[in-house]
Amino acid sequence: MLIRATVALLFGAITIFWASPSVHVLAWAVGLYLLATAGAAWMSRALPVAVPVVVALGGIGALITQSDAGVALSAMLALLVLGLLEFVHGLRKRDSLARDWLVSGIVSVGTAVILPFFTSLGAHALLGVAGGGAIISGVLWILSGLTLRHDARTGSGGVEAAAPGASPEAVN
Repeated sequence: MLIRATVALLFGAITIFWASPSVHVLAWAVGLYLLATAGAAWMSRALPVAVPVVVALGGIGALITQSDAGVALSAMLALLVLGLLEFVHGLRKRDSLARDWLVSGIVSVGTAVILPFFTSLGAHALLGVAGGGAIISGVLWILSGLTLRHDARTGSGGVEAAAPGASPEAVN
C-alpha cells in the first residue's frame, strides 16, 4: 500500500509542478504512472492478476500513442478497470481495508469517467485530472498503510503505553 501511495503522490506532484507539459510529457508521465501502479498492484496481490495486466497495458498504450486522445483513452480504460475491481473488492471484503478499497475504486472510476471530457483542453488539463485523482488515492493509501502498520505494532506488541500505575484493563 505504501508503495502504491508513493507512486500516486509522486505522479501527483509532477502534475502539479509541471507548468506547461507537452503531449510527450503527458504520455510518459501517465504511461510510467500506470506501469508503476500496475507493479504496486501486482506486489500487493490483493486484486486479481488481470488488474495489474490491464493497468500495465494502459500504461504501454499511453506510451505508444503519444497523443492527447490516445493517452486519455488508455488511462480511462486502465483506471476504469482498476476502479471497478477495487470497488468490487471492497464490497466483498469485510476487513479493515474494505472502506478504503471502496473509496479508491470510486476515485479511480470518477477519474476515468471525467478524463475524456478534458481531452480537447490538452496535456495540462489531462495531467491535472489524472494527477488530482492520483493525489486523492495516494493520500488515502498512505493513511491506510500507516494505520495498518500502527495497528500491527500495537496489536503484536501487547498493551499500549498507559499512564503510570494504570492496570492493563484500564488501557482496553
